[in-house]
Amino acid sequence: MTSDDLHARRVSAVRAWTRFVADGDEQAEAVRPEILSSWQLSGVVSPDVTHAPLDDEGETADFWNASPLHTAVMRVQDELRRTAEDGDLVIAVTDDQTRILWTYGGRVMRRKAETVNFVPGGRWDERSVGTNALAIAGRTAAPSMVFSAEHYAEVVHNWVCWAAPVFDPVTGRSLGVIDLSTTWDRTHPIGLATARVMARLIEGALPTDRRGVLAEGPDEPGLTLTLLGTAEVWLDGQRLLLNRRQTEILALLALHPAGLSVEHLHSLLYGDSAVTTSTLKAEVSHLRAALAGQLSSRPYRLTMPVATDVEEVQRLLRRGDVRAAVRAYGGDLLPGTESPALVQMGDYLAVSVREALLAHPDPDAVLRYSDLAPYDTAVVEACLAALPVHHPVAPLLKGRLAAAR
Repeated sequence: MTSDDLHARRVSAVRAWTRFVADGDEQAEAVRPEILSSWQLSGVVSPDVTHAPLDDEGETADFWNASPLHTAVMRVQDELRRTAEDGDLVIAVTDDQTRILWTYGGRVMRRKAETVNFVPGGRWDERSVGTNALAIAGRTAAPSMVFSAEHYAEVVHNWVCWAAPVFDPVTGRSLGVIDLSTTWDRTHPIGLATARVMARLIEGALPTDRRGVLAEGPDEPGLTLTLLGTAEVWLDGQRLLLNRRQTEILALLALHPAGLSVEHLHSLLYGDSAVTTSTLKAEVSHLRAALAGQLSSRPYRLTMPVATDVEEVQRLLRRGDVRAAVRAYGGDLLPGTESPALVQMGDYLAVSVREALLAHPDPDAVLRYSDLAPYDTAVVEACLAALPVHHPVAPLLKGRLAAAR
């Protein structure tokens, strides 16, 4: 994008913002749906706000020091700082309430950030300072870019910001966001992609032994498997740390409660791959030890209560509760699995959820589903066709549709 293009985009954004603030004009064609929706949420603050409110410095520092994000950021801080310096950016990491916990800035942007409390303790949710990329990414759990006067607060109209959520790979829970900010004239098409890469970098550096997180297991006795979008195995409320193959074996046994012969299990797990049955037997032996012996032989069968999110999604779909089914559907079944049986089951479940949404396009369910399948435009289009024109979710769905195209 040329400097003239950027300037024209900025002028258009300023005009739209002025119409919205002065007249409440919500029909401005220049405004992306997610920006307009955020502006509407920002009405509790003045567009003339000069800085973000600050939380207690000591409390923020204590939270940061105890957070797994602290360990992760310290592990990758050299790369984060190099990115900030090379692009004259200010980088911020927040908690799940969009409170900034850590920042690092290039020379110019560091000074600009300090003047608006873009510093540890600064609260950058929409109710505190209005529309910005951190707030949108934190609220929607999806990457966001906010350019110039798309910000609600005029004091940051000279900024462009890219933010991406940081998820806990163990639980799938959003821990916060990472944001990259600079001046509007330095807008670059790879800004959002860079934010995503930085988020994945932090996720990969999170400590694996997080007792505070692992303690939040299910209360039910027996085996609980989370297989959709992530992989977690819990036994009597305690998380088991298993390798990928062992988790796949458990998934197959859970989905075949009557049991499987060694030959059948081998076929479902490996397909035509040249893997010996002795390799499979060794994995089962490790599993049996981890399960305190609650895995019988001839056939292989789990001898305890078992619950999986796969079965929960199927149960909810059979009941016709599409919204709850989508809420329980965390994404692909064991992403990256090469087990032909699990790939087939994952495809079957994905199609089942999709067909249920096409038949009953609940807007909240479709919005969540579009996070998991952002390029499935048919489901979004079906929902928009069924919605009243002024439904509050419609602008968000239109934004998802535009982004996918």
